[in-house]
Amino acid sequence: MPFVKRERLRLENYSYSCPGAYFITICTKNKQCIFSDVVGDGVHDVPKLILTEYGKIVARELETMNSLYENIDVEKFIVMPNHVHLLVRVLKSSSGSSGTPTPTNDVIPRFVSTLKRYCNKSFGENVWQRSYYDHIIRDDKDYLNIWQYIDCNYMKWKIDRFYKPK
Repeated sequence: MPFVKRERLRLENYSYSCPGAYFITICTKNKQCIFSDVVGDGVHDVPKLILTEYGKIVARELETMNSLYENIDVEKFIVMPNHVHLLVRVLKSSSGSSGTPTPTNDVIPRFVSTLKRYCNKSFGENVWQRSYYDHIIRDDKDYLNIWQYIDCNYMKWKIDRFYKPK
């Protein structure tokens, strides 16, 4: 079996503990639609996002993450059928104290790992794909575009790149 080289997802030589805002997308394994349903056709009626039991757990865990990390603020999120979008702000720089090497010790990777672990414990299984997508927000315009994208994402579900019909 040939060795598959994985593409690097994190920005090289960047500390994900730096103060700033980050847009994060975490998907389910095999893009399973287990977190929510989008009902309504979007033409004659406005679509509605209805969380499943798994989706409610994700939302609850996201809301508690602010109390777990004093240097992180989850400013906005949406729980889509097979992925979650987050707008997260690192408030102050911090460095990890465990023996694991950077970038694993950076705030954002630890945050995502903790969120996945807490959710999985409640689910009783691992439902997440191995990694996640992140985007370092560069300026106010970028921030506002992402804020609006999160607000409107479910209304465009049928044209979303992660869309899977039932």
